Amino acid sequence: MPKAMQPVPGAMTLSEMKEFASFGSATQRYIRRSLDVGLDRSDAIGTWSRDAVEEAGIKVQMKLYKRLADIRKAIPKDCAIDSIEKFMPALIALSAYDLGQGRINSFPAYRFLYERLLGPDARPWLPGSFCAAASLPHLHPKTRKGLLQSISEAAATAPGWSTREPSFFPEWVEKVDMSKAAH
Repeated sequence: MPKAMQPVPGAMTLSEMKEFASFGSATQRYIRRSLDVGLDRSDAIGTWSRDAVEEAGIKVQMKLYKRLADIRKAIPKDCAIDSIEKFMPALIALSAYDLGQGRINSFPAYRFLYERLLGPDARPWLPGSFCAAASLPHLHPKTRKGLLQSISEAAATAPGWSTREPSFFPEWVEKVDMSKAAH
């Protein structure tokens, strides 16, 4: 690649940070929590549960996200139909769970989360899995409509996908008590 066309180091990270910042606070919280659960980064229950209901929800998510290792191994290397049998149904089922939680409300937020959970090799499969999961009847019709309208024509019909690893993985940030902060 000519030097003039090479991405500036850090520019992609900044772009990913800006994209994450464009999501609503509930979506940001869910993505960070999901990354903690899916990448086994920290004590998700200790960090994210605010009550018994949320703790129970995180335990369900932990159980379901155990499938991620098998889904990663099953990512197809080509577009042959017989190579997707073990991958797509599992990805669609997990995607349906995440969309059913009501915090991932657009394809960009879904793509952001799943690129990090599965890696760049999953990118070609994300529009299809999103559309399949967003079409399932467990979602309210208005929710299905909003989700399906959130995927752009460009995302749905992309001729190719980047193989670049995501570089920004948002995490929990402790709030600073400004009354005790050093001045």
